[in-house]
Amino acid sequence: MTLRLLVVDDHPVVRMGLVAMLSDLDDVEVVAEAADGEEAVAQARRHRPDVVLMDLRMPGVDGAEATARLRADDDGPAVLVLTTYDTDADIVRAVEAGANGYLLKDAPRDTLADAIRRAARGETVLAPPVVARLAHRMRSPAGPALTDRETQVLQCVARGLSNSEVGRELHIGEATVKTHLLRSFEKLGVTDRTAAVTAAYRAGLIEL
Repeated sequence: MTLRLLVVDDHPVVRMGLVAMLSDLDDVEVVAEAADGEEAVAQARRHRPDVVLMDLRMPGVDGAEATARLRADDDGPAVLVLTTYDTDADIVRAVEAGANGYLLKDAPRDTLADAIRRAARGETVLAPPVVARLAHRMRSPAGPALTDRETQVLQCVARGLSNSEVGRELHIGEATVKTHLLRSFEKLGVTDRTAAVTAAYRAGLIEL
């Protein structure tokens, strides 16, 4: 049986390399490519692959959101995340979105090929560093539960944006930005922006 594969990555060179590498496999057929999450969902619904090899961080609709959309379909494909990032926040987002697996881009071809086959069978495939991070997270006390919007605001603050700049980027008012920040301060047990960013980063809630 030949497995139908969709390759998703916003970097053309990386995408072309993956397609070339995986096209050599006798039991895998690359049926389509996509450069972002929106295109990935459209291509998956058009070509009906067995497995989607999904990059995580892409402009517009990212890999986690695209994964959630595809896994919500009744006959949605298996999704195998392939990314450079192994941070807690990225891993948790992908797992919560319903990804069947999470591999890093330094994985050897044989490991990647085996992961595609296992994902197609409905198995869960996780790179060893990812397993270690998830195990550590489960052993650690639960971190503060920030809302998606609070996390987005803190992520913008971590990039050095002012409240007004955050508001423009997220299309919300400056007063709303301040409200989200104050709620974040309370949840994180801090009193200022810098401490909030530091605490959120240490909890694996945002990236720097």
